[in-house]
Amino acid sequence: MSDYDRIASAMAYLVDRAIDQPSLEEIAAHVHLSPYHFQRLFCRWAGTTPKRFLQVLTLERGKGLLNNSRSLLDVSHELGLSGSSRLHDHFVQLEAVTPGEYKNRGKDVQIEYGVHPTPLGPMFVAVTLRGVCRAAFMDFNSMEELLNDLYNDWPLSSIRENLASTRHAIDAFFSSETASGQGPLSLHVTGTNFQIAVWRALLKIPPGAVASYAEVARSLGAPRSARAVGNAIGANPVALLIPCHRVIQQSGALGGYRWGPTKKLMVQTWEKMRDEPVAL
Repeated sequence: MSDYDRIASAMAYLVDRAIDQPSLEEIAAHVHLSPYHFQRLFCRWAGTTPKRFLQVLTLERGKGLLNNSRSLLDVSHELGLSGSSRLHDHFVQLEAVTPGEYKNRGKDVQIEYGVHPTPLGPMFVAVTLRGVCRAAFMDFNSMEELLNDLYNDWPLSSIRENLASTRHAIDAFFSSETASGQGPLSLHVTGTNFQIAVWRALLKIPPGAVASYAEVARSLGAPRSARAVGNAIGANPVALLIPCHRVIQQSGALGGYRWGPTKKLMVQTWEKMRDEPVAL
């Protein structure tokens, strides 16, 4: 088991057992490490301590975040976001496939893909010359299924594996060094006009915060379209970079997520914690 796998497993264990408040020794035993070694490894890869990660895993966390979150309408009028998080709305640049490109079904488009370890588990990433076109956790999908989905969306494209081409997207999100000054990370996605509008709205939610489906709908000027917003979020082709994990139900419940509620809470908690100082 790699270090990344151990940390991903530990995070999932914490999410599942948060109500039991497991000790450091119990969590370390789950990933077959000594408490001392596990503590240092967790801090190195997750950017926070196991104790701090556990502290935010409460049943009321989602509702509290929603109550404390700022209006998307307010955020949308700002040029950037406060704080030191690397993933801003001005850092991720979303480009939609043009009607002509869609009609050509990916003809003359070269797509390169790779699977990379991350603190949240292995991720599949695919890129075109214009940007990231797919990002997905490997939790419930085989490589064959992910490639089939890619071929279905880009049937006439040329697809090949190239880890060097896809690593920059992972580094941009997970690197401990700020990505400022490196230019925006481009996304190259296919979707309906409404889906693209929803995905752009998600980029306005500050890292570590959440919004409800209804709030996203209101930010689009379509307050009665919360269900359609949910469907568009479910069709998001780029995990993490288009932050569908930041949308929850009005009640504070997590809501749906393609990779399950445990993964959604893992991502939310990790994102909330990653800019806090680490105390070993």
